[in-house]
Amino acid sequence: MASLTTTPPMHTKPTLPRFSTAICTDHDHSRDSSPSSCDTPDGSRSSSRRRPSFGSIKEDVDGIAQSFVDTHHVPSPKETKESRKFEFPEMQQTPDFCCPCGGFLGWKQIRLGGKSLSRSYSDLRGLASSQAKGWAWETTETGQELAPPPAPVIEVPQAPAGIPPGISALEKLPSEVLDQIISYLAIDIPPNGYTPRNVDLVSCLLASRTLHAATLGVLYRNMTFPHSIIFSKALNHMSQYPALGTLVRRLDFSHFTSVGLGRTKQMNAEIQNLTSRTLLQCLELLPNLRECLLQEHLEGDLSVEVIRKLFMGLPILQAVDLCGCSTNSFSAVFTEALTGGPALPMSMPNLKRLSLHECSTIPAHMFDFILPRLINLTHLDLTHTQINDSALFAIPETARITHLSLSRCTRLHPPALIQFLTTHPAVCESLVFLNLLTDATRFRLLEEDDVTALLPKLPSTLHSLNLGGARVTSAHVPLLLPLTKHLEELGLSSADLSVQDINTFFARTKENTVPSTLCYLDLAKVTQMTIGSIFNMSTCLLLSEQSYPLQVVEFSDKIITPLRERSKTQRASVGWTVRELGRRGWYVRDPASMPQCPIDDGSRSWKMGARWWGMRKIPMAIGDVGGIYGHYMFKK
Repeated sequence: MASLTTTPPMHTKPTLPRFSTAICTDHDHSRDSSPSSCDTPDGSRSSSRRRPSFGSIKEDVDGIAQSFVDTHHVPSPKETKESRKFEFPEMQQTPDFCCPCGGFLGWKQIRLGGKSLSRSYSDLRGLASSQAKGWAWETTETGQELAPPPAPVIEVPQAPAGIPPGISALEKLPSEVLDQIISYLAIDIPPNGYTPRNVDLVSCLLASRTLHAATLGVLYRNMTFPHSIIFSKALNHMSQYPALGTLVRRLDFSHFTSVGLGRTKQMNAEIQNLTSRTLLQCLELLPNLRECLLQEHLEGDLSVEVIRKLFMGLPILQAVDLCGCSTNSFSAVFTEALTGGPALPMSMPNLKRLSLHECSTIPAHMFDFILPRLINLTHLDLTHTQINDSALFAIPETARITHLSLSRCTRLHPPALIQFLTTHPAVCESLVFLNLLTDATRFRLLEEDDVTALLPKLPSTLHSLNLGGARVTSAHVPLLLPLTKHLEELGLSSADLSVQDINTFFARTKENTVPSTLCYLDLAKVTQMTIGSIFNMSTCLLLSEQSYPLQVVEFSDKIITPLRERSKTQRASVGWTVRELGRRGWYVRDPASMPQCPIDDGSRSWKMGARWWGMRKIPMAIGDVGGIYGHYMFKK
């Protein structure tokens, strides 16, 4: 741990808690005097609310599939009216324990009637008897006095004799094993309230010197910033102790927002917590950064210098996510950074994952410029961009792309796309996730002949395929059937398929003996799927036990609305329930309806931390889904 020689010693009280809680808590008191949403009207601080993050969601680990928590609560008109009428602090839930306040000096320092000090339990009992009816535990209904409850006996384990401090069995574990154990205590997603984040890691910091050093690596490995105050404090500590910056592997702004901080845009500009200057200063302190996750709320802080630093100044950076950065000013900065000034390296072997999801203003020629340099590319998300045919074929043949999204890319032409997907060495044998979703009412990427040419040549490695918006007809069912033996997700929105066509995926016949592996099926805007046909169990296998392991079926509003009403009264008998988020709605199988089958939480290695089905944004780092990334994955 030579790199930690400049960190403050663990016994330095004024320093250690400060730099640890700057990363690990969301309620750390700020010196900034601007109002905070956690301040109650009487000036106290409430821990029952979290700063709202507009559009931010996360998966609910306790619910059934497709259960989410929307962290931005939009009050109803009734709630708004009542909140204006009654403006006083919310009643807090009674805690399960009590502890004395910070100024408490001991039980024998309590003044009796403002004069003498208490000397014993009898003095305190006398004071209680004179003011009320005595202690609650001392009287019965008949008035008979009872003895006070005995104090609990706490057995403190004693360290074995002869073992000096600092060499316990835990501390003697190899550093790799100790690092793995402590990693289970880390929490990536900020909590709902103002309760501290990663409090267990903070406790490990104070346990011993060995655990202190091991915990620092876990604590600073993945840095998540929900707002600029936390970022500013983290930057100050890393500037003071540069060795901490060498520990950082991931810089995560997917939860970042300024909504709910009680500030105007002008105030944020004046405070200067997170700007292009401070962001660049932070990147300069992170020589070992491997994943940088940015998004639209920061596009105004992405200067030419910051973009150049990401693509040229961090040699071991593996993943960059610029999700939602779609303004013309960002496009101009992005273009200038990569084409003006110092030349971009001809080869960028370490950059393997790139997301320009919804970066719709980046000009087409920039994709021809940057993609040929990504010789080891594995994840590429170009949803709703201006990528063209030539840029696709400019991807190096040495790349092995497993995750590819070309959804709503209107500059692509079907013949070139089919040729790329079926012949290019970078994709033809390695694809695991392929998203070709389009809105058929605006733009149709694949016609009937294109689908016929594509389906037979898709690799068996594929687990998720979204053909939403393509002209899929009954003639394609024989071509789709072999895919349902290895696909777990299949998107067929706007397809021209009948109930009998869908039954083909699940029916057991002499020709179809291998069961389906489908867990998710997108049937939104499939006109032949109606409420009557879905619940006709004699002709539709979609909701039957025979369709298992199918867990989630996505429908459009025309189907979801009546299903929602039906679920209120017939959930127990049908075994399916409605889940909705944003513009999307799902019909989800209740695990309790099939107790004989093992519970499947939806986790898959190719989902990179996500658990639920039908994601439309490719993750660039392994971790829990939340923040605005969750919004783009499941809400739009």
